[in-house]
Amino acid sequence: MQQVFKKPNALCDVNLHYCPGCTHGIVHRLVAEVLDELGIEGKAIGVAPVGCSVFAYDYWECDMQQAAHGRAPAVATGIKRVHPDKVVFTYQGDGDLASIGTAETVHAAMRGENITIIFINNAIYGMTGGQMAPTSLPGQVTQTSPYGRDPKTQGYPVRMSEMLAQTDGAAYIERVSVDCVKNVNNAKKAIKKAFQTQLDGKGFSLVEVLSTCPTNWGKSPIEALDWLRENMIPYYPLGVKKDKTTEE
Repeated sequence: MQQVFKKPNALCDVNLHYCPGCTHGIVHRLVAEVLDELGIEGKAIGVAPVGCSVFAYDYWECDMQQAAHGRAPAVATGIKRVHPDKVVFTYQGDGDLASIGTAETVHAAMRGENITIIFINNAIYGMTGGQMAPTSLPGQVTQTSPYGRDPKTQGYPVRMSEMLAQTDGAAYIERVSVDCVKNVNNAKKAIKKAFQTQLDGKGFSLVEVLSTCPTNWGKSPIEALDWLRENMIPYYPLGVKKDKTTEE
């Protein structure tokens, strides 16, 4: 019988620790598929964050390095400069990247570091209990904004992709989602292009993936996908925010 679907070689054959309905697993598979298709599993080095995806090093069949909270871009910078022939990527959530790690992320982009960042935006702190994150939406109820996020007192959400697109060193920035088959396919294309940007030596690349957190949103997996479409995508529009990859 012809096999038409299989686990990517770069994805470890283990159970994921994520909550039911969490879309981290989808993105893990997409990254693994891209590593396979580009033939770079043996030269890839991933940097794991602190957050829900802290155990990312258990899920990919490539070399992995653990980083302190928010420091993944700095760690990736060091690895890439010591091993410029390797393909170095980070996998980070919004609390890790857009809060404690904001400076590392911005300055890595400003320097045009030739690394790739996969940024998971689920608009909440997942691992630590559902507090308001830098990406939580206005009016969004969280453990630390029980009446909804009020921009007057708690500020506005950070649109990281738009902000990083303004840096001269950024080569490729795109925001995608994994809420439906079409968007999952688009997300894979973006992740593949981000890795190819690094392979071509073009500089800093980042793919922001809008993701769900059914547990901390207090919703079923299906309700969470609907909430993402109805609330997150309007505030965080999908699409390419910067693309310098075609420039000579």
